[in-house]
Amino acid sequence: MKTVLNTRKAIIPATLAAMMLLGACGNGEPAKEAAASTDSSKSAGASTGGVQKVVWWHAMGGDNGKAIDKLVADFNAAHKDIQVEAIFQGSYDESLTKMKASMDSNSGPSIIQVYEIGSRYMIDSKAITPVQKFIDAEKYDTSSLESNITGYYTLDGKLYSMPFNTSNPILYYNKDMFKAAGLDPEKPPVTYEEITAAAKKLSKDNVSGASFAIYGWFMEQFFANQGAELLNNGNGRDKLATASNVNTDAGVKTLTWWKDLVDSKAAINLGRKTDDTKKAFAAGQVAMILDSTAALRGIVNSVSGKFEVGTAYLPKPADAKDGGVVVGGASNWILNNKSEAEQKAAWEFIKYLSAPEQQAFFSVNTGYFPITKKAYDQQIVKDNMTKYPQFKTAVDQLHATKPNKATQGAVMGVYPEARQITENAIEEALAGKKSPKDALDAAAKEISGKIADYNKTVK
Repeated sequence: MKTVLNTRKAIIPATLAAMMLLGACGNGEPAKEAAASTDSSKSAGASTGGVQKVVWWHAMGGDNGKAIDKLVADFNAAHKDIQVEAIFQGSYDESLTKMKASMDSNSGPSIIQVYEIGSRYMIDSKAITPVQKFIDAEKYDTSSLESNITGYYTLDGKLYSMPFNTSNPILYYNKDMFKAAGLDPEKPPVTYEEITAAAKKLSKDNVSGASFAIYGWFMEQFFANQGAELLNNGNGRDKLATASNVNTDAGVKTLTWWKDLVDSKAAINLGRKTDDTKKAFAAGQVAMILDSTAALRGIVNSVSGKFEVGTAYLPKPADAKDGGVVVGGASNWILNNKSEAEQKAAWEFIKYLSAPEQQAFFSVNTGYFPITKKAYDQQIVKDNMTKYPQFKTAVDQLHATKPNKATQGAVMGVYPEARQITENAIEEALAGKKSPKDALDAAAKEISGKIADYNKTVK
């Protein structure tokens, strides 16, 4: 069998199977509509009458999809020589599977939106042209791009894809409950220890102090917030990772704290779905939750003025080293089985999406971060900050993040599967089936085995 490094057409079966297991962080929207058929793009990239066609596969449904349609329509109106067709392909996992199926023909996209945890896989597939090539060719100015966002998609000094929709996790809390419990609503807890103390005071009258969804993304973020690397070999950035660090001190300390919260009845375990913790929070049944910054507008609106929503940084141990959060969401990748003209046209569209005006529009209409600092100068972003002042917490947290290998984010080819294995471990520990250390030891061993299998396919 040819490996992915020998041909871009060979897609690693084990990795694709893993990617079908789980959606990415940052609230990659579930597919609510039927995905468009790839048949509609069989003439992808065809140039007719001097007009270059660009096909963009994305995973944004609902209101996010409407925002994308508006961006594309405006681009097409302003660029008569390039016409972009945006095609919703369902979830991130479904989109990747369709990309694999299209590699033997020219039916695939010019650009594909891929969740952040698919980055190692996309690089190893040899199916893409790094955007760094276009940046270098025209000396494109990247100075205004958020370095804590582009850093995730940069390996060996090369930016492989252009960030598009970006988020990070924050703490949401009920300010009214804080006041009633004698807590200062303007001084939210920022450490594990403070979360525990506040949760115990908030837990009364059929109200739970906190509930954190069993989500592997949260564990990854807790690692980064302690300046701890989730994988060996510089989080998989110095060279291919060979082992998981999920069972090291950062993981054991976090899961022990989490379990103690649940065991003491200061927190309630509502399972794996962030939708369930959001509903409980909106209903006034839970005082504190964790969720993506991209969920902010929906959470505030769901409360409907019943209480004031507060936001705070992701908590960390009091003795944690310098760290911060890792960006979630997705980026846009240019496929290399297209003509040079089509790839250049794709790059023109990516530049358009990255400009302050478009980033401002997309941020306000979806809740994701702008990837460029200049977007915050746009009036619609300023107005949105006034309407949703809680969003400032997310922006400040991004800018306060200390750049290092931990906060740059882990990269591995079996990330979705590793995330599910971590969730299984958290679930076992919270249920008392295993100690936090034993659960994470087993998870680290299993993840490391998956990584080893993957690495064999790319050597």
